[in-house]
Amino acid sequence: MSATVNDAALDVLFRDARTQNKWLDKPVTAEQLKAVYDLAKWGPTSANCFPMRLVFAHSQAERDRLATMVSGGNNEKVRTAGAVAIIGYDLKFYDHIPKLFPHAPEAREWFAHDEQVAFSTAFRNGSLQGAYLMLAARSLGLDCGPMSGFNNAAVDEAYFAGTSIKSNFLCALGYGDPAGLFPRSPRPDFDEYSTIR
Repeated sequence: MSATVNDAALDVLFRDARTQNKWLDKPVTAEQLKAVYDLAKWGPTSANCFPMRLVFAHSQAERDRLATMVSGGNNEKVRTAGAVAIIGYDLKFYDHIPKLFPHAPEAREWFAHDEQVAFSTAFRNGSLQGAYLMLAARSLGLDCGPMSGFNNAAVDEAYFAGTSIKSNFLCALGYGDPAGLFPRSPRPDFDEYSTIR
C-alpha cells in the first residue's frame, strides 16, 4: 500500500531536520529508545537479513566511557546527549536468515559462502538500518547527531568483543540546542549529480 505524508512530516524528517552539535539537558527514556527501534525495524533489508546491532549508551557513566573513544570535537556531543546509539553490523547475520526469512531458509547460503559478499551485505544493509533509525528517531520527536569521528577498534573492543559485530557509526539522540547549529549547508540541485536515462 502506497501513501504520502503531509508537508509537516516531510519537514520533520528532512527539510527542517538538522545534525545536532549541542544538546539540551533533557532526558531521553529507555522507553523512547525502544520505541525508536520498534519503528526502525520495519525498514527493508536484503532478504530481511537485518545485520544492524545496537548498543545505546544511555547512562551518564556509559556516555562518559564512550566519550573517551571519540575524537575531540565529538567528546562533548557524546557526553551531553540524551543517549548515543552505537550502530554496528553483524558479519554473521546470515546465521539468523532461517528465522528472519523463513520462506527461503536456504538464503543463508547466499551470504555464508563468501566473506566479501557477507561483508558488503552487512555493511550496506546495516548502514541503511542506521538511516532508518535516524528517521524513526526524528519522527518520534528526537533530534539526531550522527558522527564518524571515533576509534572503531576501541569501540569494538569495549562493546562487541568476542562477537562478529563491528561498529559502523554513532548517532547521538536527544533534544538539540539550536545554539549549536551551523548555518544550513547547501544541497546540490538534481541536475548537478543526478541523471534520468
